[in-house]
Amino acid sequence: MPAQLAYQRDAATSHVAGWGAVFALTLCVATLVASEFMPISLLTPIATDLHVTERRAGQAIAVSGVFAVLTSLGISQATRGIDRRAVLLSLTVLTMASGVMVSFAPNASVFMAGRALIGIAIGGFWSMSAATVMRLVPQEDVPRALGVLNGGNALATTVAAPLGSFLGQYVGWRGAFFSVVPLAALTLAWLFASLPSMPSVGAARGTIFRVLRRPRVPFGMVAVTLFFFGQFALYTYLRPFLETVTRVDVSTLSLLLLITGGAGLLGTYLIGAILRRRLYSVLVAMPLAMAAIALALTTLGGSAITACILLAGWGLVGTAAPVGWWTWLSKDLPDDAEAGGGLMVAVIQLAIASGATAGGFVYDRSGYRSTFAVSAAALCASAVVAGTGFCHARRKQVSVQAPLGGG
Repeated sequence: MPAQLAYQRDAATSHVAGWGAVFALTLCVATLVASEFMPISLLTPIATDLHVTERRAGQAIAVSGVFAVLTSLGISQATRGIDRRAVLLSLTVLTMASGVMVSFAPNASVFMAGRALIGIAIGGFWSMSAATVMRLVPQEDVPRALGVLNGGNALATTVAAPLGSFLGQYVGWRGAFFSVVPLAALTLAWLFASLPSMPSVGAARGTIFRVLRRPRVPFGMVAVTLFFFGQFALYTYLRPFLETVTRVDVSTLSLLLLITGGAGLLGTYLIGAILRRRLYSVLVAMPLAMAAIALALTTLGGSAITACILLAGWGLVGTAAPVGWWTWLSKDLPDDAEAGGGLMVAVIQLAIASGATAGGFVYDRSGYRSTFAVSAAALCASAVVAGTGFCHARRKQVSVQAPLGGG
């Protein structure tokens, strides 16, 4: 049986059970993302306790990112032939192990080893997420299920840093990290009860770069890279922009970021229905909308009310965009979604890192206007590449079908 049919058969087995597993995976997403970003608000006490500099403690984010990339590039082949249920359960166990190691780390080396484990779990999970969802729900429900999954991501991204700071005040940074362990244990129990057996399918031989031979995939991966580059070239430096240009105080800043995150949650909820009808148009329109917001911030961002409205639009579109790209992956690589997912996770992680680095360089040298202009240019380029790729593939498909129609 072809891999695509196997995915569809799995999705049709039990509608209710499939959605139960999707919600369990959403809790897993929230736990992983909270673990990934919690160090942001805890760097000072971590550095003090482990007797390292704050810069060295800050490498906790980089370590998890590096291992996420490495895992995403190799997990499809490394787990070839292994039931996907067992792989996902094992990644959840790694999340628990990471929380324990980090919480009780006697030194920086053990702390970083624990962060490496969470990076492996993140890279492995996201690489398999689209392929797993395709096997849990009917094909027409895939965009909605991916929206739910990314809603967990958006929620955790929004609350991870402030929650870590809050817990750190009362139970210390170790207690804050250990709070992830019972969540991971709950996730493990829920996944164990809800995930069906999912035999490995579609794991062809060769590296994950084989998917680049598909017509639309190279354009899609470049467009994804440009999108996340542009998004994080701006988003990483929102706080200094709001503090120096919009001139908001800390409480207003927190409110603006909360509104941005809340709008993102709304976006992940709304986009599923739209993607069913206009997937490719949406993938072109979203980066153009964000580019317009980036440019508008440079001229209108001095007003707190205007900045609030623009940032709400940024969150609404930007947080929903990954749902669109994961849906594209499920449609263009239905028979090799794990390999495509691994490659997409890798390019996203690299794009985020390079976008944040480039944005910081430009911000230091030329200020926020140039940084936001770089962001807008990358986002526009993403739209152009995506539109070109989709049109090219459509023309190629028509040219192949034309002789058949004429015959």
